[in-house]
Amino acid sequence: MNVSKTIRERRSIRKFNATPIEQELIVSLLNEAASLYESEGTPHWRCVHFSTQESRQRLAKSMIAKMKESNLGRLFPAKMIDFITKKVSDTPAHLIFIAESAGNQRQSDENYAAVCSIMQNFQLLGWEHGLGMLWYTEPMIKSESFFKEIGLRKGERFAGILNIGYLEKTPRTRKKRTPAEQKWTAIDGDDRPQSDNLRVSSQSVLEILNEAVWAPNDGLREPWRFIYVTGGKATGKLRTSYEDASPWFLLVVAKEEADPHKQEEDYAAICCLIQNFQLLAKSKPWHVRRTIPKWIYDRERCKSFGIRPQERIVAVLELGGDERHSNSASTPPILNITHL
Repeated sequence: MNVSKTIRERRSIRKFNATPIEQELIVSLLNEAASLYESEGTPHWRCVHFSTQESRQRLAKSMIAKMKESNLGRLFPAKMIDFITKKVSDTPAHLIFIAESAGNQRQSDENYAAVCSIMQNFQLLGWEHGLGMLWYTEPMIKSESFFKEIGLRKGERFAGILNIGYLEKTPRTRKKRTPAEQKWTAIDGDDRPQSDNLRVSSQSVLEILNEAVWAPNDGLREPWRFIYVTGGKATGKLRTSYEDASPWFLLVVAKEEADPHKQEEDYAAICCLIQNFQLLAKSKPWHVRRTIPKWIYDRERCKSFGIRPQERIVAVLELGGDERHSNSASTPPILNITHL
């Protein structure tokens, strides 16, 4: 996959042609997407694949149930409901992604981040095969009928639907993204590489970020900012137990909206941005270790890095360091898919 080109060209697609998608291709792309996700631990997640005409019709019916039953839904014209039903039924395939909630926020975030990252990988890989997708999480579809249809269990979290089909036509060029430099803060400013083999300058990180910011998000919202930490006492607060841990860190920060749905969408988008960054960084002579450390849930400790009241750290990226301690050694998430 030409990662840089695909990240920039990929976009949400709402119109597909009627060409069926082979189940084997879906499974192959999912396995590859899962193998590209690198993080600590083994997150738990699963997929439900709706591909037959009958299963898509059932899914469509469950998705409009809340719309038809709610007071607001009664204001929708019958033609609009029929249009949505037909749209869902006619889309060649739907993949529902589900994560385990877990008993604590850290593990729940790790599972959700994994699902979002794998969804982004799947979108990028699919684009290379001429597949377009729409990541859909609209609150109006979340009903008891919908959750029953997708088989959501206690202790699980719905992450989103990917509507999938072959492109009907080449989409138009997207709008520009805000340069990462405008969402960038550096702490300590010790930007000197420690050896000829590990050169992680702020400029090289920014170059990757300016490609990684082409992450999917509704309305092209850009709820992220970046804190680059180099040298001094600040990095001492971030070091892991590894003696040869990286001297460079990138904190990826999310702005938290008041609307819970937007907050969840923004978190997912930032997970995709991080995944883009990791894929792009593979071409560099340094390594990226992605972590969700316990201390990011300590508001007082986060304040020392300039985290504001309506923000949270999504992940800490260790840049450089020993290849043995990069996430490439982690176990890929196990694929669990149900075909309907």
